[in-house]
Amino acid sequence: MENFVSIIAAVIAFVVTAALGKVLIPWLHKLKYGQPIKEIGPTWHSAKSGTPTMGGLTFLAGVGIAVCVCLPLYWSAAAEPVSTERCVMMWAGLIMGVLYGIVGFADDYLKVVRHNNDGLSFWQKIISQTGIAAAYLAAMWISGDNGKGATTIPFVEGQVELGFWFYIIALVMIVGFVNAVNLTDGIDGLCGSVTFFAAVSFMFSAALVQILEISIIGAALAGGCLGFLVWNFYPAKVFMGDTGSLFLGGMFCALAFGMDMPILIPLVGIIYLCEAGSVIIQRYYFKLTHGKRIFKMSPIHHHFEMCGWSEIKIVTVFSIVTFIAGIVTALLVGFGS
Repeated sequence: MENFVSIIAAVIAFVVTAALGKVLIPWLHKLKYGQPIKEIGPTWHSAKSGTPTMGGLTFLAGVGIAVCVCLPLYWSAAAEPVSTERCVMMWAGLIMGVLYGIVGFADDYLKVVRHNNDGLSFWQKIISQTGIAAAYLAAMWISGDNGKGATTIPFVEGQVELGFWFYIIALVMIVGFVNAVNLTDGIDGLCGSVTFFAAVSFMFSAALVQILEISIIGAALAGGCLGFLVWNFYPAKVFMGDTGSLFLGGMFCALAFGMDMPILIPLVGIIYLCEAGSVIIQRYYFKLTHGKRIFKMSPIHHHFEMCGWSEIKIVTVFSIVTFIAGIVTALLVGFGS
């Protein structure tokens, strides 16, 4: 039954996302909600100026509808009653993703409607993002799902209790990786493709440990990404904007925490980690060496662009890396539980 519901979730998310793209893209063109291209990016990206953004609204709706339909469907057919704690955590994860999407929408709105290319200020972003992550962790604690700050680690018997430090580490991890996913959205189809494979990894890993709600949410997220790639793969007809990338970042983290295995985040999200790491390394190396650079441009996907790689090649290689990381993750979860 659970596999059937996961398939339904993936199909609903795909169909809704792809269909909304057919409607939304002409509307965004009509409103002239085109993406402004920053001058610091590769010069050839200027040709993309005016491509509609805020396309993330399509898969935010697609994934949201799929989860809202399929989770109750699964629970209604479950052999045993589902605990309140698990219900709270599943809905809290979806709400966290949506709230991050709303922050992204505000940022996109300022950029394309108010013509403020910087969007929200750094502090507006970090305070809102931290508040959302804190609210999610508070829901986890209040529901009684993780009062001792415990986490599961493959091949380690029982749960590892970190107490208060769990919440500090979790807060930093969520905010950090949400922004790392945002940095990955820099070329056509990249963020959607990488997140598709990350979602599939969580879908199978969760099924292996019988956390079937996460398997359903992972399937919905994968279906939404695939539906968006119909419009976003090179050459992109629409960009997801911060609306989409922040939503994907929130959902990515929600999948790992919903499995009670946030330790998987750096492995499944190895590309996100490299993207954010390249920006940090570049920035501090530039300051310490008074103007020298390690990468031709950061985030690292731009470095490969400057080295002559096509956008399709970058998307393919980064997706393969995520696919391999996903297989390793599933093996660790399957054999280590």
